[in-house]
Amino acid sequence: MQELATSQEPWQITGTCYGLPPIRLRRYYSKLHYDAQPLDRDAEQMGDCNKFYKTYSKNSLTGSILVLWCTHAICLGFHSIPVAEGRNDVFSAIYTRFPVAPQVIVYDFACQLAPYCLVREARYFRHTRFLIDEMHAHDHTRCGQACFTSNAMRYDDCIQMVNTSAVECGNKGMKRIRKSVSFMMYGHAIQFTKVFLDIWNRNVINRMAKV
Repeated sequence: MQELATSQEPWQITGTCYGLPPIRLRRYYSKLHYDAQPLDRDAEQMGDCNKFYKTYSKNSLTGSILVLWCTHAICLGFHSIPVAEGRNDVFSAIYTRFPVAPQVIVYDFACQLAPYCLVREARYFRHTRFLIDEMHAHDHTRCGQACFTSNAMRYDDCIQMVNTSAVECGNKGMKRIRKSVSFMMYGHAIQFTKVFLDIWNRNVINRMAKV
């Protein structure tokens, strides 16, 4: 995903559309043997997470779209994924766009995203907490309790205010266009996704204004 930060082509062609412009490159870490590989399929990279292994070891995974959501279920941006979603997609999207790393990242594979990010950019992510949302936590039977949002909520009032279901709410909305997009040409699919998410954001903001 180095093109995420270097390409000058329009988002209709690159499939990358974020509200924040790229501010740094996604470097390649030559001493990490599997860093240049597009997929997380090597057993050495999967740790002890059963769910991560069962999901990313499948050869049938296809491309999709990664969307970053804030805790209000507002889309911060998206990019197309040609093969299958991996930790690099989340890492690169955040590292190349955000001047300062988020204090909390909620992700269904946060247990594996945390070491992936910290091994590569420990200083940048030094104040970030990686948490698994409550909906997906029950599948992580071999992962540490420190990764569970439900556990963090017991001791941190700030985490209690985080809407961990915002991502699932947004992804559920994306399912509305999944079938339509699958029949479109690439450029049309990207534009259709952009329009859908623009309308989604406007509706969320309007609902918030009425509260």
